[in-house]
Formats: sequence, C-alpha cells, structure tokens
Amino acid sequence: MKAVILAGGLGTRISEETHLKPKPMIEIGGKPILWHIMKIYSHYGINDFVICCGYRGYVIKEYFANYFLHSSDVTFDLANNNIEVHQQFAEPWRVTLVNTGETTQTGGRLKQVRRYVQDDDAFCFTYGDGVSDLDIGKLIEFHRSQGSKATLTATYPPGRFGSLDIRENRVATFREKPKGDGGMVNGGFFVLLAVGDRPDRWRRDNLGTRTAGDPGQPGPVVRLCP
Repeated sequence: MKAVILAGGLGTRISEETHLKPKPMIEIGGKPILWHIMKIYSHYGINDFVICCGYRGYVIKEYFANYFLHSSDVTFDLANNNIEVHQQFAEPWRVTLVNTGETTQTGGRLKQVRRYVQDDDAFCFTYGDGVSDLDIGKLIEFHRSQGSKATLTATYPPGRFGSLDIRENRVATFREKPKGDGGMVNGGFFVLLAVGDRPDRWRRDNLGTRTAGDPGQPGPVVRLCP
C-alpha cells in the first residue's frame, strides 16, 4: 500500500518559516514534519510514498536527493572531486515527488497523482503538516472491513474557551476548555479507494456519510479517535 501526502500548500499562517520553505519542511527535533509523518507510516510497514509538491517543491526534492548527506557521515575530497559516504543511514523508502501546482486544491492534487496509485486497491492519504499517534494498521483494517470508498479519522479538537454551566443565574460548574467545543473535526488521516481507470468515480457517485456500525449503503466511514 502507498501513502499520498499533501505538501504543496503555501502555509500562510506560519509565514515566518514558510517564506523560505514549504510547511512540511519545517523542522521538529531537527527533522522535517514530512519526515516524521513518513516515519509514522513506515512503522506500520508502508514505505512507498507519493508526495504532492507545489510551493517551493524543489526544497523537498533537494532534501531527498541529498538524503545521505543529511543523515550520514561524509568525506569531501575536493582535490579529486569525490564524495565518500560513511555509515549510510537510510530509510527503506520509495519516494515519488510530483509537482501538482502551487494553488491546486486537494482534489486536483489527488487527480494529478492518480496514475501512481491506480494499480492498488486502496491507499493512505494525509496532510503534510500533522503528526499523530494514530494506529494506521487499525485504520486500514477498519476501512477494509467496512467496504467503503473512503475512511477518515475524526477527533475532538482542543477547546478554545472555558465552559460555564449556568443555572438560575449562578455558575453551577466550570470546565476548563472542554474538548471539541461541541463538535468533532477531520483528524487528517484517510484511507481511500483507488479509482483505477475511472477518474470520474468520485464525482459521479453519491458517497453519502455514515459512522462505524451504520448498516446503510457503503459510503465514507468515520473512524472516531480518542
């Protein structure tokens, strides 16, 4: 199974970093966010990646082109124009980098990488700026058990404000920033059915929505996360 990662957005909300690099290349603990995401999938045996590049995509390409330089000891012999790599530390990854445009939306980026995943029955999909302790293996197992076209994760976001329970003009209880503020949000990790030779499949079919356990017709299923 492959994992498709969106890495082409402008990242305007963190412009102090992204004026020089795409958001997935911002470092956490000395490694790009993108690297951490790939390590999550690799932990569950997924080592074939398709990266949807866009804004400053050359930074991502140069990172993987020089991966040995980033992760190994090297000797530069300037007189003989040679590079010797010592103790090569590399991940067992196959990485396909696809230029999908700077302003392309999510669906357009998926369409442009379709040919790289169409031979598989399904593929994982996520954004290039979010990490999680989600069990990817269970997510894939859940997706296959439901027979759906798409499975997404859902979670409660951190609350923004404290919550008051007011009774008869008096505060009965106070909850410090309860999760979700009343609703769940997209957790950002998906398993999608590969469209194969039918690129219009998602547009034409009525996917509907349902949660796990709903006996309705197969459609996108929500995997609830704690």
